[in-house]
Amino acid sequence: QVQLVESGGGSVQAGGSLRLSCAASGYTNTRACMAWFRQTPGKSHEGVAVLAKDGRTVYADSVKGRFTISRDNDKDTLHLQMNNLIPEDTAMYFCAADKLACLYGPNLHGTFNYWGQGTQVTVSS
Repeated sequence: QVQLVESGGGSVQAGGSLRLSCAASGYTNTRACMAWFRQTPGKSHEGVAVLAKDGRTVYADSVKGRFTISRDNDKDTLHLQMNNLIPEDTAMYFCAADKLACLYGPNLHGTFNYWGQGTQVTVSS
């Protein structure tokens, strides 16, 4: 089993920054591929950024150049640094993990079997 707990969400004005964190525990192999997704009411999950165990990353076009996904292996924590936030970034952000989702490389549309509870990010104009 893998447990994922997100933190760091909040309210910020456009142009501001937030850093999300995801504390992970459980079988290390199951967390080989980790990602951030987001969801707004009435819409399905949208892949934001994916980090494979080998360090390769992929980002949604809408966040490229503004968001950075990283992993602190010593602390078993995944981060999402979000800069230059815009109102369209407002969403519930979820951390996800899976052993096989990055089997052929990091993939925004991979299948992730482990999810956190989410943390809300609100960006005002």
